Amino acid sequence: MSYALNRTRRITVAVAVTAALAVGATACGGTTKSDTEKEGGSAGAAGKADPNAELKKDLTIGFLPKQVNNPYFTTADKGGKKAVEELGSTFKEVGPSSGTDTSGQVSYVNTLTQQQADAIAVSAQDPGALCTALKQAMKNGVSIVTYDSDTKTDCRNAFISQASAEDLGRTQVQLLAEQIGNKGEIAILSAAQTATNQNTWIDYMKDELKKPKYKDIKLVTTAYGDDDAQKSFQQTQGLLQEHPKLKGIISPTTVGIKAAAQYLSGSKYKGKVKLTGLGNPNDMRKYVKDGTVEAFELWDPADLGALAAHTAVALESGRITGKQGEKFKAGDLGEFTVGKDGVINLGKPTVFDADNVDDYNF
Repeated sequence: MSYALNRTRRITVAVAVTAALAVGATACGGTTKSDTEKEGGSAGAAGKADPNAELKKDLTIGFLPKQVNNPYFTTADKGGKKAVEELGSTFKEVGPSSGTDTSGQVSYVNTLTQQQADAIAVSAQDPGALCTALKQAMKNGVSIVTYDSDTKTDCRNAFISQASAEDLGRTQVQLLAEQIGNKGEIAILSAAQTATNQNTWIDYMKDELKKPKYKDIKLVTTAYGDDDAQKSFQQTQGLLQEHPKLKGIISPTTVGIKAAAQYLSGSKYKGKVKLTGLGNPNDMRKYVKDGTVEAFELWDPADLGALAAHTAVALESGRITGKQGEKFKAGDLGEFTVGKDGVINLGKPTVFDADNVDDYNF
C-alpha cells in the first residue's frame, strides 16, 4: 500500500479542471502533488509507524457511504463526524442517494481528491469499481479507509470491519437455526448482488450450514433487495410465494430486515416464518415487541464510523501505516490492533431481543 504521511497541502487546481473531473472521471489526473511531495511520499509503504507521533489537527476527512439517506449510514457517519470534530478536524459527508450507484461513488472519490481531502472513509459498493479512483487518490497523498464494506486490499490503507466476517456470517445462521429448531427451508434476503460485505457473510453462512447439526436445514435461494425498502418488501413477498414451506429468512442488511419485518408483521406468516439478520434496534423494536422477530444482531454503527475517523487521523499522523500488528488508541473505543491485510475489527456483534432492545437507541 502506498500513501504519504506528514505531507504538505496539495497544489490548488483550476476550477475548470475540478468541475470536469467531478463528472464521473475514473482518475484524477488534474490534481498533482509537487515534485517534492512525490519524492518524499509513500511513508505508509516504506516508513515506520510512530505510535507516539502527535495527532494532526485541521485535517479534512471525507466520508463516502454507500447511500446518504440510509438510516444505518446516517448513524455511522454521525459517529464519524463526532470523532473527527473531537480530534480537531473537519468532517465532510458526500455520497449517492441510491444503494447501487457505483459510478456515483467513483465520481465522489474524484471530487474529494480534487477538493484536497486529507483522508477518505468509504463504504464500497463494489470490490473493484472504485479501485482506479482510490489508487489515484492514494498517489495524491490521500489516506483511504474503508468501513462496513471493503474494496481490494491494494486500493486502501485499512478496512474497519464491523466484526470478524466469519463471526457475522456464522452467528446469523446460528440465530435462525435455533429459532426454527434446526429444521426447514430458509432463504437469504441480501442487499446488492455486488456488495462485498454481504457476499463475504453469505459465504460463511453457507459454510456454517455444511455442519452436520444443520443437515435438516435447506437454503433454497438468495434474493437481492438492493438496500431499497420497497424492493426488499417485494422480494420478501416473492420469497414466500415461491417457497410456501419457508421456515425462516436471514437478511444481513438493515434496510432488508426492516422491510421483511414490515411485510411479515401484516401477513399470515407473522410468527410462523422466523426472521433474523442485521438490524438497527430503533427500526426493529416494534417488530420484536409484536412477535414478528425473536432476535437479531448488529454492532453499534456510530462506533464503526468513529473508529473509521480515528483510523484516518492515525494514518495521517503516522501513528499507523496499515501494517499488521500495529496498535493505536481510538479515544473511548479503546486500543485496536491492525490485523492481516490492514483489517481492523470493531468487535463482536450484539444480539438484540425483547430483554435488551429498549436499552439501545440507534
